Amino acid sequence: MTIAIWPLSDQPREKLLQRGAEQLSNTELLAVLLSNGTQKHSVTELSHYLLKEFATLGRLLNADVDTFCAVPGVGVVRYCQMQAAKELVKRMYEEPLTQKNVLSDVTQVSRYLRAQLMTAEQEIFAVLMLDSQHRLIAFRRMFSGTIDSAAVYPRELLKQALKDNAAAIILVHNHPSGIADPSSADIALTKEIKAAMALVDISVLDHFIVGQGYVVSLSQQGLM
Repeated sequence: MTIAIWPLSDQPREKLLQRGAEQLSNTELLAVLLSNGTQKHSVTELSHYLLKEFATLGRLLNADVDTFCAVPGVGVVRYCQMQAAKELVKRMYEEPLTQKNVLSDVTQVSRYLRAQLMTAEQEIFAVLMLDSQHRLIAFRRMFSGTIDSAAVYPRELLKQALKDNAAAIILVHNHPSGIADPSSADIALTKEIKAAMALVDISVLDHFIVGQGYVVSLSQQGLM
């Protein structure tokens, strides 16, 4: 049967209104976002199929347009809906960081970095460019690599920081394995970048590592 003749309490949109979004499953939340199904399948059935096809939310949200649209029953419009929702979450967490010292709320920074990198399936090295008041100027994805490594070139980081007129920076990269413990290579790279930035009076305030569901700060661990 179609979703329209389900009991109201079982329809994803009505369930959200009555119980709150946190009470919905991933399938139900996706159904609300997609809004409607196809002639053959309800929106809930379509959502279930999408989640089964991509296996994880990360793969679903990070799929390129061709891969996403290859799934029967979806197309460019739904791909745009997914990407818009993903970007709104990032901007929600970014907005406060442009208005105050980012180090005044490390929890907010961690949420923002998780939204940016947690679902990435390859390692990405990025930089938060900050002004003299340590407010966010821009989030720059600088390098990407394989599932467990990304080549990082301090000279390129320095050039971008000068271009952005940054007074300070925060380094960040993800560990696709999900384990955010810093390696000896992470610590050595941080010190190398810190020395390079010091030549032009740009401070390296921290280096965050994003894992599966949590973020580690090298500064808080005394590794800077």
